[in-house]
Amino acid sequence: MGDLPTSNPVIELEGDEFWPLSGKLFFDVVLTKTTIKPMYQLVVPGKFSATLPSCSIPTVLTFRGKNWEMIYHGSSSYKRLDNWRAFAIDNNLKVGDACVFEQLECSNARLVLRVQILRGDIPSEFLDKLDGDNVDAPVVLE
Repeated sequence: MGDLPTSNPVIELEGDEFWPLSGKLFFDVVLTKTTIKPMYQLVVPGKFSATLPSCSIPTVLTFRGKNWEMIYHGSSSYKRLDNWRAFAIDNNLKVGDACVFEQLECSNARLVLRVQILRGDIPSEFLDKLDGDNVDAPVVLE
């Protein structure tokens, strides 16, 4: 066995922070200004929301052994999670971070999503250039 190549740095992970996906349905979101302060609006992507009930159901986000209760609104035109704010604040989420939401349980009575948080750490000089409103305003790194 030789040394690891320097082009592939070793990344140490904390406890249950990251894990392989189980093969269940999931979606990911890169956080923008609309998903974080001051609006805290998390819209569930259409491809994923198409697999969920078309009604409002109690929802639990689970991360690092803690749970956050909220409501998934599947009957509105924008399928979204209400009370996402508490999860975002408790986990110090920032613009540029990404979340992976893996479906653990889904019925007309309850939705449970396990979350992985991937920290983006976008340099501060680029944060003002992040529009977050649409895909027509990309961040360009030169």
